[in-house]
Amino acid sequence: MEQIKTYVKRWGNSYGIVIPKSIVEKEKLKEGSEVSINLTSSNFMTVGDVLKLAKKRKLKRPKEDIQKLMDEIDKELWPQDE
Repeated sequence: MEQIKTYVKRWGNSYGIVIPKSIVEKEKLKEGSEVSINLTSSNFMTVGDVLKLAKKRKLKRPKEDIQKLMDEIDKELWPQDE
């Protein structure tokens, strides 16, 4: 099983993804092959991403500052209609 990063492309009235030739050959895929796709949101942040952002902002008091940081991330990723 391979994990790749690819982009959605428009084909007529539909959308599709491109699977690199190297993966097609390795997995012996052909037209009509069934594949499973796991989607990951582009809004996804890892713990490492949060820690890098905290370091970038030079947070000093972990509890209060981390909560403020998490609130800012929430506002950026999921803005509320006001």
